[in-house]
Amino acid sequence: MIGGLGKEKIKKYIILALEEDVSSEDITTNSVIDSKSEGQADLICKENGVLAGIEVFEEVFNILGEVKVEKYYKDGDKIRKGDVIAVVKGNTRNILVGERTALNYIQRMSGIATLTSLMVKELEGSKTKLLDTRKTTPNMRIFEKYSVKVGGGCNHRYNLSDGILIKDNHIGAAGSIKNAINLAREYTNGMKNIEVEVESLEGVKEAIEAKANIIMLDNMDNKMLREAVKLIGDKALTECSGNITIERLNELREIGIDFISSGALTHSAKILDFSLKNFK
Repeated sequence: MIGGLGKEKIKKYIILALEEDVSSEDITTNSVIDSKSEGQADLICKENGVLAGIEVFEEVFNILGEVKVEKYYKDGDKIRKGDVIAVVKGNTRNILVGERTALNYIQRMSGIATLTSLMVKELEGSKTKLLDTRKTTPNMRIFEKYSVKVGGGCNHRYNLSDGILIKDNHIGAAGSIKNAINLAREYTNGMKNIEVEVESLEGVKEAIEAKANIIMLDNMDNKMLREAVKLIGDKALTECSGNITIERLNELREIGIDFISSGALTHSAKILDFSLKNFK
């Protein structure tokens, strides 16, 4: 297992990433470096943040072979600019071939974990939990959602098979909120929780009447959110989404929402910068 992820499950994605970067050979490395050359380099953090993806970084070199990663930090650790996170030792060619792919993973994952940790901190002391969304990079979802958890956030459904979330287009196609909820309940024989997205107080009332389990309050201003939460009471769980920024969280935490979902955790997180340096 890698940080709780199935090793074989993530291995196929890493192999695809390596194949994307090396279609036949690393012509530069192969022309400059002898195949039997041995070396080592430091993995250095260039910004303060939260580490995520160190074991994925290591797995890149496990797949290439003849390279060992000596790790000094683990996922979830707070790291600072200048910290040596690990030392990579072994076949020089394989270190250079895997360098960019390994760095791409750890930079992306640590960036997500860092942003998530900052947003979670804004919600400390409240009952509200921070969720991610399916707004992830294709073929990176397993890594990105894991990084949200490392940063202290929670995962919403992993994919479309995991749960029922009735959105505006489902409602439009079904004809109404009530009809969409009833159809979903009938299809699952009442065995699944049903979440529905609403954009108005009228929609909230219809979702309550149809006995939705979770009501997602989408793109509402703070005044409307307060009214919606009051209307819902204990009749359903509440989730807020749309235009969720770190600056806004301090206001939202006081409203009493159960969950806040933010696509920004995965689609807008800035990478945390790392380098493989001091090669010798």
